[in-house]
Amino acid sequence: MASAETSTMIPAPILAGPIQPKETGVSQGQKSTSISGKPAFEPSKHLAHTAPSKVYSMKELGYSDSRGVSPVGVSEPFPLFSAEAIQQMRAEVLSDEVFMKHKYSSELAQCQLRGYAAECAPFIYDAWRNPATLAIISKIAGVDLVPAMDFEIGHVNISVHSEEEKNEAIKAVMEKATRQADEGVAGCPWEDEDPIVDWHTDSYPFVCVTMLSDCTNMIGGETALRKGNGEVVKVRGPQMGSAVILQGRYIEHQALRALGTTERISMVTSFRPRASAIKDDTVLTTVRPVSKLGDLYHQFAEYRFEILEERLRDANRFMRDQKRATRPFDTRLLKQFIRDQIAFLEHMDKEIVEDDKVVKGVVDDSHLVSEELKLRRSKKRGFAAVE
Repeated sequence: MASAETSTMIPAPILAGPIQPKETGVSQGQKSTSISGKPAFEPSKHLAHTAPSKVYSMKELGYSDSRGVSPVGVSEPFPLFSAEAIQQMRAEVLSDEVFMKHKYSSELAQCQLRGYAAECAPFIYDAWRNPATLAIISKIAGVDLVPAMDFEIGHVNISVHSEEEKNEAIKAVMEKATRQADEGVAGCPWEDEDPIVDWHTDSYPFVCVTMLSDCTNMIGGETALRKGNGEVVKVRGPQMGSAVILQGRYIEHQALRALGTTERISMVTSFRPRASAIKDDTVLTTVRPVSKLGDLYHQFAEYRFEILEERLRDANRFMRDQKRATRPFDTRLLKQFIRDQIAFLEHMDKEIVEDDKVVKGVVDDSHLVSEELKLRRSKKRGFAAVE
C-alpha cells in the first residue's frame, strides 16, 4: 500500500507559522455554564499548568526528526489540572453510566473506558476541547494539535486492587528482589512481566496521559520507551493532576505496573495536527477492537474527508493563483498531488475493516515496530493458549 505521507501543492513556507489554536469552545477567563447543573470547565479555575522541566526530542530518543509530525518525542510530567478539576473528572469517569455503557477490555489493558465523553462527561469533554488546554498541549508538542476525534477524548485505563492484594504484591516483589540480589541478578523484571498496558505504539500521533489517582506512595508506574537503538528508557509517571505528552504513534512504549497503591487510573487523550497539509498516518489497530465501530469509523471518515476537502481547495487555489500570475503549469506537481491523495484514501480503506472481521478485544501486532516485541507477544499468546 502506498504511504500515507502526503505532499501538497501549497509551497512549504506558506504552511509554516506560530502555533495559534482556533477559538473553539470557552476562551481563557470566560466563565462557562452547564445546562445539566454540574460544574462546568473554566480554564482560569481548572487549569494549573506549569511547563515540564524537560522535553526530549525524537533525536535524543534515537529517531530522526522526520519520523513523526514534530521534533518532540516526550515530556517529563508537568502539572496540568487543578485538584478540583481532577475530582470532577473522577466523578464523571467512575459513574455507573460510564461503566455500564463504555467499558472495554483487550490484550493491552484489562479495563478501559472509551467513547463516553460527549455523552456522559461534559466537564471532561469541554476540558480537552478548550482553546486554553489545546494551547498548552500544542506548545509542549511543538505542533498545533486538536483532539483526534470525540471518541478518543478521555480514554481511561484502570487498575484496581484491594489493600490485601496491594500488600501481597509488595511482599512478593521484595522477596523476589532479595532472591535476585542473593543470586547476583540485577534489574526489576516484575515490571516487564506484568505491565498495566503492554508494549504498543498508539493509533494517533500524540497522546496526553493524565493521572487521576493519588500516587504519593506509588512505587514504579513509569512509562517505558524503546529508543531507536532498541534500548529501553523510563519516563517517571505523573502525579495526580499532572500529565505527560508523548508522540506515541512513532515510539514503542508500555505503562509499567505500580505498587504501593490500590488504584491507578490514567486518562489518555489522543491528538492529531490541526493543519491539513501535515501528514496523517493515523491507524486504528489498537482502538478498533475496543470501540463501537459505527462511531469510530464515522468520526475517522469525517475528519479525514475534511482534511481531503481542505487539501483539494488549497490545491485548486494554488493552481488558480499560478495561472493568474502567468506561471507555467506544473504537470509533475499535480500528478504527485493526485497520487498522494489516492494513497490517503487507500490508507483509509485499509483501516476501515469490515465489522465481521474485527475480533473484540484482540489486537494484532501490526502496531509494533520491533520484531523482538512481535515474537515476545506471539510467545505470550502461545503460553496463554496452553494454560
